[in-house]
Amino acid sequence: MNALPPPRKLWVRLLLMALLAAAFQLAASVLLFLAVVQLVLAVGTGAPNVRLQHFGRSLSRYLAQIAEFESFTSEELPFPFSDWP
Repeated sequence: MNALPPPRKLWVRLLLMALLAAAFQLAASVLLFLAVVQLVLAVGTGAPNVRLQHFGRSLSRYLAQIAEFESFTSEELPFPFSDWP
């Protein structure tokens, strides 16, 4: 059977939470920029950009992973400690 990984020391988790909170803020800013670009593209071309839609989907998954770690819902570390979603 697979044993659960040992729990992190609380001070290590605190440090990781602070780093990931900063990453969350940066990613949220990127998401806002992406939303504005998509809106401009949709107005200009009549449709959103498909590649930006895919990036937006992965960015939203990344934000969700950070939120799960920050709220102690998950012990799995998001990017850059694991693969990009």
